Amino acid sequence: MGSEFVAAPPADEWVGDWSARRRRLSPDRVGLVDATTETEYTYAELDDRANRAARLCRAAGVKKSDRVAAISRNRPELVDLFFATGKLGAVLAPLSHRLAPPELASMLSDVDPEVLVVEAPFAELVADVLAHEAFDVATDLTVVAVGDGPVATGTAADEESAVVAAADTTWTDTLPADDTPVDRPAVSREDPHLFLHTGGSTGVPKETVIPHRQVLWNSFNTITAWGLRPADTTPMTFPMFHTGGWNVITVPLFHLGGTVVIAREFDAGQVLRLIDERDGSVLVAVPAVLRTMASHDRWAETDLSSLRVAKSGGGPCRQSVLEAWWDRGVDLSQGYGLTECGPNNFAMPDGWPREKADSVGVPAMHVDARVVDEAGEELPAGEVGELELSGPHAADRYWRNPAESRGTFGPAAGDTSDGATERSGWVSTGDLARVDDDGYYHVEGRKKNMFVSGGENVYPPAVEDAVADHPKVEEVIVIGVPDEQWGTVGRAVVVGDETLALDELRSFLDDRLARFKHPRSLRFVDQMPTSGPSKIDRGAVRDRFGEE
Repeated sequence: MGSEFVAAPPADEWVGDWSARRRRLSPDRVGLVDATTETEYTYAELDDRANRAARLCRAAGVKKSDRVAAISRNRPELVDLFFATGKLGAVLAPLSHRLAPPELASMLSDVDPEVLVVEAPFAELVADVLAHEAFDVATDLTVVAVGDGPVATGTAADEESAVVAAADTTWTDTLPADDTPVDRPAVSREDPHLFLHTGGSTGVPKETVIPHRQVLWNSFNTITAWGLRPADTTPMTFPMFHTGGWNVITVPLFHLGGTVVIAREFDAGQVLRLIDERDGSVLVAVPAVLRTMASHDRWAETDLSSLRVAKSGGGPCRQSVLEAWWDRGVDLSQGYGLTECGPNNFAMPDGWPREKADSVGVPAMHVDARVVDEAGEELPAGEVGELELSGPHAADRYWRNPAESRGTFGPAAGDTSDGATERSGWVSTGDLARVDDDGYYHVEGRKKNMFVSGGENVYPPAVEDAVADHPKVEEVIVIGVPDEQWGTVGRAVVVGDETLALDELRSFLDDRLARFKHPRSLRFVDQMPTSGPSKIDRGAVRDRFGEE
């Protein structure tokens, strides 16, 4: 049995040094555009900034494997930190500014960073976090402020108990002038580069440990499966505390020498303008963003002819949204990924037929996929089971969470206390899927969202697709609710015209869905709750409407 290739020292010095290697190849090419300030940065400038940021971190005590946390919107400084931590063998842990102080306090304590970079608008939030009883770090934390605005805030009722979250310094005041290459430690492909958080069963997000290997191989998969080119430009629609902000498209384009355009806030009109003005050739977004863009006032007048690659991810994309983009000549298709593996795992083959639009395609170049039953046995085509993925683009584990690690990555990912010495090699996604006779994978929804009604399995995405075709429905989520006769039945939570009656909807569905799949009740909301990058928060919908 062969062993994995191990490079002889001092080989592998390229690991993590993305900016220097790209600078050597294309120093004058624009790698990053800050649309908020209309500033362009070449790869030479990005590498200079990365060296300065690395020195800032090192001066604050950051060593190999130490963490640098950030609470910020999309800014050039986050790109600086990505490149800088790579050079230092350190870990960048971006945290969501949308989380509440107790959640952030717990996560920040878990990450235990040497440095916390805070964008000025979140100074008050961070003050509450650092004052929270759940905040407890072992290191002497250095807080650095970026952006315009106050860098110190007090949070207490009186002066004696006031806790002041004063930034130790600001980014511009502290950034060293020396932009020459930094001395670098030996960094392995298995060393972590990112902590990216994802949902947790306890309500507090888990930090997924993303090694350099995963970043690299996901980039390979994306470039080869999607046909990316060095001349490609993308407007970034994902926040950089999310895997979408880094691994979906940013790092693959940096790998090639492409251009990534960021902004502090997502604005559909601005993204359409950027596609038009900068000849945007790649667009990846969640369905809600794609729908918002297609209904924007600028939609009809925007020249979309430069778009070569357009992908929807983060949940099922409605047929109506797909067709809106197809009608404009854009070959939009659905993708599938997760923080723990990839996140880019599938691609549509050349010339794919439109009847496969409800699938996520076939596995990418360096991805294995299978559908298994409860016993872990692979199922034949057409049968629904859990989707499992394997490949060098998989993460290692969850940080300091052996129980959850074992459930997703296999026994040895958590610890070896149960005698396990090897991983299974498969990442359990928690998603239900099936493979059709042509090898296309169809995601049927989360295992926890499926419900059994009268002995029949009901997969909410299929019901939602049918309900969403009704002209009075703008958006819909279907959840299972208790029922005395059938055990569980569907309830449709709808954004749309509230004159829609249940009988009208069920009559509409008669030719589209089996009767046991029909929703048995309706609830209306003005807007769906969201989490992450404009993804609908099914848990919040279930909490509000699941028991009434």
